[in-house]
Amino acid sequence: MSIMKRREFLSSLWFIGLGLVAAAGAWTSWDLLRPGEAKGFGGKIRSLSPEAVNDTTVIEVPAARSYLTDVLDETRALSWKCPHLGCKVSFCDSSGEFECPCHGSVFNRAGDLLSGPSPRGLDEHPTEVAADGLIYIDTGVVVDGPPPGTETIDEPSKGPGCATESH
Repeated sequence: MSIMKRREFLSSLWFIGLGLVAAAGAWTSWDLLRPGEAKGFGGKIRSLSPEAVNDTTVIEVPAARSYLTDVLDETRALSWKCPHLGCKVSFCDSSGEFECPCHGSVFNRAGDLLSGPSPRGLDEHPTEVAADGLIYIDTGVVVDGPPPGTETIDEPSKGPGCATESH
């Protein structure tokens, strides 16, 4: 039986290490190139039937990080991310408005900026009703919200706000 020389041993270790690095790189490449099912942000998210959305409801869709609302007979998916600094806006039932708890920006049901430091209204994601009869929200597309001063709907506040004392 022959004893492996030091040079042969180190050469073998080098090739084994190189093989492991190549295998790890191939595995990572395969994982990145393999198409996955859209389950979260960046794809089309299935939500609910259009009949569930009307001009008096606001429905939170967590998978799409959005709110579904009906404005002038058009279903809209408003992003729940405030354009100011990215805090999650909440819908306040008592006022009928979206409110940012971080810096007090207030938006109406259409996403128009009513007050606060936000540079624009709430951003939107396109929606479509698919063949299965459900609303799909395309979270891969973000449409900038309307500029300050836009008034898509003339809807006064229903009452006191939730995040702020008055606005």
